This record gives sequence, C-alpha cells and structure tokens, in this order.
Amino acid sequence: MIQRSFQDDKPTIYVVSTPIGNLKDITYRAVEILNEVDAILCEDTRTSKTLLSHYHIHKQLISFHDHNKTEKTQDMIALLNEGKNLALISDAGTPGINDPGYELIQEVIKQGYHVVSIPGASAILAALVVSGCLIQPFTFIGFLPRKNSSKKEVIESYHQRIETLVIYESPLRVKKTLEDLYDILGDRQIVLARELTKMFETITRTSLKESLSLEIDTRGEYVIIIEGSKKTYDSSLSIKDHVLQLIDEGYDEKDAMKMVAKKRQITKSDVYKAYKING
Repeated sequence: MIQRSFQDDKPTIYVVSTPIGNLKDITYRAVEILNEVDAILCEDTRTSKTLLSHYHIHKQLISFHDHNKTEKTQDMIALLNEGKNLALISDAGTPGINDPGYELIQEVIKQGYHVVSIPGASAILAALVVSGCLIQPFTFIGFLPRKNSSKKEVIESYHQRIETLVIYESPLRVKKTLEDLYDILGDRQIVLARELTKMFETITRTSLKESLSLEIDTRGEYVIIIEGSKKTYDSSLSIKDHVLQLIDEGYDEKDAMKMVAKKRQITKSDVYKAYKING
C-alpha cells in the first residue's frame, strides 16, 4: 500500500504533536491543521482546551483515551467514511508514544485512509539531545511495569545493551526505579530530566550510585537517560559471529553491523564484507 499524502484526495487523520510544557513550542503548521480539521481527538478535553484557546482554535473536541479507544475508533472510522478530516493530539508531546493512538492509526490505515504526521515536540528527544549521553543508537523503553517483579525483568533484559536507554517515570516511583536500575545495571552515568521546557526545567547529570542520595522532586514526570553497557566484546569472536551475537540479543541486522564496526573500530563496509560476503 502506497500513501501519497498530498496527492490523493482522501479523508485524513493528522497525528499532531503538541507542546510538552511551554505553549510556544507548537509549529505554525500544527496550528493551521488544528484550525482546518473537522474534529480533534484528545486525551483530556480540559487539558487540550487550554492549548487550543491560547491559539484561538475552536473545534469539536472528542475524548479519546485508553478506556474508550475501542469504541471511539469505530466512531472515528465512521466520520472518515463521511469525508471528515480529523486530528489526533495527546495531553503533551507526540501522540501514540505512551499515549492512545496506535490501534486507531492501524485501523485507519486498514480502512484505506491517510495518516499524516505533523511533527513537533517530544520529551524523548528534548531530553536526549541535552543529556550529554551518546545520542545514537538509543532505545526508548517508555514506562516500566508497575509490578516490581515485571519491572526488574524488563530492566534485566536490557543489561547487556550497549546503546543509550530512555525511560519515562512517575515522580512518585523515580526513587525506587533508580534503586532497581543500580542493583541490576550497576553504576552508570544517567540524566534525570523533569519539567522540560517549563520555568522549573531541571536536568541532573549524575551516576546511578550518586542518584541514590538525591532528593527527588515529586513534581512533574521524569525522563531518565541511562548510559549503555560498557561490556567489551569477546575478541575471539569472528566479525560474523559478533554480528550474530548482537542479533540474538535483539538488534536488527543493520544496527548490529554498525555496533560491531564501532566496537572493533573498523569500517561498516569491512563488517559487511566479513558478514555478508566472506563470512
């Protein structure tokens, strides 16, 4: 299926990024689209009204959250069937990332309508680019499970990963999460970012060990950025086996080859030859 977003005239749902704190962090295009669509889907109508009123946007708001997303998805498909254009926004940031939206987007695609991204603010990227940690590659984990045993299992599954890890966490759970991260991952450099783009934005660059003695401010969700594993590779491994080991750990082939090149300080083309041609 090929989507020609701006050539084919089809009903469209626009996935519109909204500010993560500072109301000025919205694009001209996002404001334009929100003014043009027939209705706007949002998590909390009260939260979204604040943003929309600020930009003098007066459109029908439709509540769309985890508890009604199945029912509302069918309602939205019905509106698209009528030729309506819709926008999907979240309380803050880019919709679909730890917010409702994935199932709706899947169904819209399945029904043959357009899904168009209107990019903008994202807490993941906002925190990552100022962290001072390795930016790429990185893995976004999102919120960890609430159940302690499940949470520890997830952390353990990333123990050997060498890329930077990004986690979202509630301020009330940050302290315990830092303890679990230290117990399982050992001491690593981390960054705690909270209230991003707001007046009281705070970015703490420290280590997991030192973070255990920090006084945690319980206002505002946290983005936690964690240095990847410094584990060195087994030098007895062939280049091909090194790539295959990383693939077994969950990396895709392309990323695995990039990481082998970086670890061994050789070119990506050398890895490709050893893995694909001479292996």
